[in-house]
Amino acid sequence: MSLNRLRLATTPTLSATLLLAGLGLLTAMLFGWQIVGDWPAPGDRLAGLILFYATLPRGAVALLAGAALGLAGALMQRVLRNPIADPSTLGVVSGAQLAMSAALLYAPGLMAVAREGVAFVGGALALFLVVALSWRRALDPITVVLSGMLISLIAAAFSATLILANGEYMMSMFIWGGGSLEQQSWAPTISLVIRFVLAAVVAGLLIRPLELLALDDANARALGLGVTGTRLAVLTLSVFLAASVTAEVGVIGFIGLAAPNLARMAGARTLRQILFLSPIAGALILLMTDGLVRLVSLGISQTVPTGAATALLGGPLLLWLLPRLGGSLRVTQQSVVLAARAASWRLLFPALLLLVLAACALFVGKNGEGWALATGHILDLVVPWRAPRFIAAAAAGAMLAAAGVLMQRITGNAMASPEVLGISSGAGVGLAAVLVFMPAASRLVELGGAAAGAVIAILLVIALSARHRFAAERLLLSGIAVGSLAGALVTVVMARGGPESLRLLNWLSGSTSRVSPEDAMTALAAAVLFIAPLPLLARWLQVLPLGLSFAQSVGLKRSLAASILVLIAALLSAASTLFVGPLSFVGLMAPHMARLAGFVRPIPQLIGAVLIGAALMVLADWMARTLAFPYQLPIGLVAALVGGPYLVWLLNRR
Repeated sequence: MSLNRLRLATTPTLSATLLLAGLGLLTAMLFGWQIVGDWPAPGDRLAGLILFYATLPRGAVALLAGAALGLAGALMQRVLRNPIADPSTLGVVSGAQLAMSAALLYAPGLMAVAREGVAFVGGALALFLVVALSWRRALDPITVVLSGMLISLIAAAFSATLILANGEYMMSMFIWGGGSLEQQSWAPTISLVIRFVLAAVVAGLLIRPLELLALDDANARALGLGVTGTRLAVLTLSVFLAASVTAEVGVIGFIGLAAPNLARMAGARTLRQILFLSPIAGALILLMTDGLVRLVSLGISQTVPTGAATALLGGPLLLWLLPRLGGSLRVTQQSVVLAARAASWRLLFPALLLLVLAACALFVGKNGEGWALATGHILDLVVPWRAPRFIAAAAAGAMLAAAGVLMQRITGNAMASPEVLGISSGAGVGLAAVLVFMPAASRLVELGGAAAGAVIAILLVIALSARHRFAAERLLLSGIAVGSLAGALVTVVMARGGPESLRLLNWLSGSTSRVSPEDAMTALAAAVLFIAPLPLLARWLQVLPLGLSFAQSVGLKRSLAASILVLIAALLSAASTLFVGPLSFVGLMAPHMARLAGFVRPIPQLIGAVLIGAALMVLADWMARTLAFPYQLPIGLVAALVGGPYLVWLLNRR
């Protein structure tokens, strides 16, 4: 299967060619403006040093990093026959960042002598997992991208958990991880020049095998090509390029996605043309983005990392490329009626589990001597600290689970959830907007802003996937694209360094360590307010998964019912993410576990999912409080470390 069969438009367009030419002109103007602005006055030695050791190396690194990522993306897209493959969508850069975070914490000496090697190993392991997960489906494009993005989420969760567990998280490290191009010497430039030239030479030697890979595997093997070995060599080269960039400047996302597609739009047809134009396009895109970042940040002491700005390209690009992507992912979509139904009295089991975990959360913990059971006077001291976070965690888990049930019922898709569909990230954008423009806003106003962001995100996802009848793979890819865009917007706001950054960081990590009794009561009230009316909508929840024609035949106005349920799901998602962050996967796991337990009718599934969701989040909060004592892990990330692998397993079930 070739790129042509992936239905990616390959007709050269005048607009795309003009876009590439205009991109070059704008880039030259922006970089020229930077040089003119930093040009030293006669006798100003300090300004001369800044120009020679900061401005010029920064431009050179931007060109080289963009070219390396553009070439890496072109190679990946060719070898995987996938127009949305690049180091960021396939988890390479996240894997490299995870390896470097772990090495920085536990083997700092290794980082001093082999930083690029550490990044390469992490990126290679991440890509190996992606390929392994996709291999039995013959590296199907959608399977590869979904697996890659899920590996990215899991790696990012591990990275944040490692840093926070050691109490060494610093805003400067966050900015570096966001892809900062700040330079103080020519050393990174020289390093990238050597690596890029070596990679370009090797890529030139692989042109003939890559041309044969345009054929299907059987024909390529008939012509004497070792398909597996060629794929391995090209992917290794791509990881080498991406890891080199990540080791020098941090995470720069989606350049490898944009550059080859822009080259094809501009008229590149042959492999040689694509491999030649992609690095040029990547270099221009990154240098232009860096110029725009510096222009926007003029007069601001804390600039936005360039990598965070390039991440803003990812969401729109994925949304534009989705309709052009071929392939399919056969995700099992659960029926609303299964053969075996659990009796309602079995709901006592998840309720009992919740009570047991609640007792552990309140009574069991760690002190300086190890595990301890709080009783008597000690219990009186710890309950005011433990009870609010227990209540907030249980309420948030219940709301996420209820939102997951609603989303799965609305779409008829067992893979839908607030976290996977980008709804939680959309709520983060709404929260960020409130914090920026209304710093002294109350919790109610924050909830309103988060709910507005969640509604916009969910409507966008539904609109994008409706044309494909909410097929599992299209729904997930649309949600990941929207979530990527929303996450990039939140990162940009955080990188501004204002007072809202710390609050967003606390939200992003999903920590309940600072939940006050008032916050806990707010979370509990929101859970009761939004979940209590849902049993009255049991008929809607039963009919909606059966399709439009059936809904009409029984007199249900599907659009009205779906709109109301979407609004409730958005409110549930927004309220819960205020306390546990955007990434926990409880909204996916709890409804699915309830269904596997036999609770398939709407109300039993809803009750079962709410109890299981609350129990999962209470367990995550308890683990977050005890695993790294005396440090506090983020509850959302602890839950994600379980939920991410669970989702990967679920995606690959036959």
